[in-house]
Amino acid sequence: ACGVGVVANVTGLRSHDIVEKGLEVLMNLGHRGASGCDPETGDGAGILLQMPYQFFSRECAKLGFALPGPGKYGTGSVFLPRDAAQRRLCEERFQGVIEEEGLCLLGWRDVPVDESRIGITARQVAPHIRQPFIGGGPGIAGEAHLERKLYVVRKRVERAVNESGIPDAGDFYVPSLFTNRIVYKGLLKAEQLQGFYPDLADPAVVTSFALVHSR
Repeated sequence: ACGVGVVANVTGLRSHDIVEKGLEVLMNLGHRGASGCDPETGDGAGILLQMPYQFFSRECAKLGFALPGPGKYGTGSVFLPRDAAQRRLCEERFQGVIEEEGLCLLGWRDVPVDESRIGITARQVAPHIRQPFIGGGPGIAGEAHLERKLYVVRKRVERAVNESGIPDAGDFYVPSLFTNRIVYKGLLKAEQLQGFYPDLADPAVVTSFALVHSR
């Protein structure tokens, strides 16, 4: 009973207009979503876009680290415990797995969010959301190899955290970890996604397709 939609430029031209149209489609799928006893907390909504390389290069430069060219790094929005000490433990395990797989952690970015845009129930369980930027090591032979490594990292770190004994390990989740696409999602109603994630309103976030989902 979920709602799914796609907007794409068939020529492959990237633009912010595709992001806006994808969000419009998502809002038109709002009737496919569900809410609980808190009518402002949705059962989930999200959007998948092409990696906005220029946007991330700009944002990471503000944080003091540079990104390599497209296809030479990966990232994803990672859900982490809100407790700072537990969050650090999760991040340490993440970095450990990255290094064991022959990759390098370039840096972390806190994903801006506006929790005033979501329901009370969603705010009570909202994770801390960060994006790790992961570069390939000397043994990585191209983007396809890096993509496979990121899949292994994602699976290994989820298992490592789940088996770590960290009290809030259940709050750790990796929605995506890719070289060429990014996911923004959450316990949201369709119309709350853009307000919750200010990144989606930035003109520098461009894509040639947008895949949206409302459950």
